Amino acid sequence: MIEHINWYPGHMKKTRELIQENLKMVDVVVEVIDARIPISSRNPIIDDLVGDKIRVIALNKSDLADIKAVNEQIDIFREKGQYALALNSISGEGVVRLFNLLEKLEQKKNRGQLRNKPLRIMIVGVPNVGKSSLINRMTGKKSAKTGDRPGVTRGKQWLALRNGMQLLDTPGILWPKFEDPKVGLNLAFCGSIKDEIMDIATLALELINVLSTDYPELLLKRYKLETLGETPLVTMEHIARKRGFLLPANRIDYERTGRILMDEFRSGALGKITLERGDCTDERI
Repeated sequence: MIEHINWYPGHMKKTRELIQENLKMVDVVVEVIDARIPISSRNPIIDDLVGDKIRVIALNKSDLADIKAVNEQIDIFREKGQYALALNSISGEGVVRLFNLLEKLEQKKNRGQLRNKPLRIMIVGVPNVGKSSLINRMTGKKSAKTGDRPGVTRGKQWLALRNGMQLLDTPGILWPKFEDPKVGLNLAFCGSIKDEIMDIATLALELINVLSTDYPELLLKRYKLETLGETPLVTMEHIARKRGFLLPANRIDYERTGRILMDEFRSGALGKITLERGDCTDERI
C-alpha cells in the first residue's frame, strides 16, 4: 500500500486562517463532502474550526456513488442530529432541497426579530469535492472557478444568492498528515490530492485491489474480463491487453492503463461506487 501521502502546500494554512477569521460572520456552514468517501472527505480540522456552529453536510457527487450507501450515510448523520442531504452539483439535483433547508434555518434565525437579516453561509470542504460547482448552482451564474483538479479556488469570495442570502466560498483545505494511509488513498482515488505527486500506475493498482474485493463484477463488466487476476498487477495487465494499451515488443503500458482506469472510476464510467461505509469518524485522523 502507498503510505504517508502528505500534501499540505502553503495555501492550505492560509485557508485555515481564512475560515477562522470569517467563521464568526456566518450563521451556517455547508460542509461539502464526496459521497463516495463520506468519511475520508470530512476534514477533522473543519470539525475543530466549526465547533457548535450550525452545519449542513452535503454529500456531493452522489450520482457517482452507490445510492444505497449514500442513503445509509445520510441516516447516520441525521441520527446524530446533523443536517445532511445528497447532491449532484453538476445536474443541480438536490440543490432545491438545500435551499429549502437553508430558508428554514433563516426563518428560525429571524424569529422574534424586528428586522429580518439574510442568512450568511460559509462553504467548506477538501479540494475537488465540487464546492465551486455547487456555488455556481446556488448563485445561478459562474461565480466560482471550477475544475477537476484540486486547488482551483483561490482566496475568499462573498457572493449574493438569488434569495438574498450571502455566501462565502473558501478554497479546499486538507490536513497536514493522514495517520490512516487508507484516508490518503481514498482522497487520491477521488482526485482531492494532485495526481502529480503520485505514481498513477501504482495508484491504479491500489484501486484495483479495493475494487477486486468490493466491486469485482464492475471490473469484469467494464473491461470485458472473463476473470480477475491472482493479483491486482495481473488484473491490470488483463485490462491493458483488452484495451490494446501495449508498447513495442508487446510490453504493457502501465501508465496509460492506470490513467484510463482512474479517469473511468472518477467519471462514473466504471459504475456507481462507494469506497467506505458506516460511522467511522475517528478513523480519519
